[in-house]
Amino acid sequence: MNTQSAVSAVKRPNTVAVGTIVWLGSELMFFAGLFAIYFTLRAMNPDLWVEQTEKHNFTFALINTLILVASSFTCQAGVFAAERMQPYATGKSPAKWGTVEWFYLTFFLGAIFVSGQAWEYATFVSEDILFNGDPYGSAFYLTTGFHGIHVSLGLIAFLFVIGRIYAVKNFTVKEETTAVVVSYYWHFVDIVWIALFIVIYVVK
Repeated sequence: MNTQSAVSAVKRPNTVAVGTIVWLGSELMFFAGLFAIYFTLRAMNPDLWVEQTEKHNFTFALINTLILVASSFTCQAGVFAAERMQPYATGKSPAKWGTVEWFYLTFFLGAIFVSGQAWEYATFVSEDILFNGDPYGSAFYLTTGFHGIHVSLGLIAFLFVIGRIYAVKNFTVKEETTAVVVSYYWHFVDIVWIALFIVIYVVK
């Protein structure tokens, strides 16, 4: 093998995937700042936190969290299908689903999570937990609200990937890469929510 062939055989990292990972690193710092705000306000108002956290519906929050966690698995199944260059289902069984079917299911689960969060907000408002009401309300809505925005953007990204697959005649490496980088983002927001769930609903 000559030198030119050896160089061409080297598998270079995908620039889109690397760029996405770097961007997610900046997003991680953003959420680290939100966590710092939450912990600071909690340390300054321990009695208020004890009072307000008693109003949480832990069971509902846990179920909503499990739905979001499940969406990570369905998302990854869609990525595996993309890596097999299988955009559409080859049969009715989920084992034969393609990227489109798995991403539709992921979108559905993510939409349920966002709807559940909206319902929880409505419940908290009825219990006078408001954004400008006290430090706890500000911390709660700030951290979970920004996360909810990120989840909503992820849902839009899934629709974009699905639309792109329908638009192209042939499923190529570009479509596979798009599916992979969207999965990076989705796994990231899932991990962030698990941390938020533990901090807000579990740690007293």
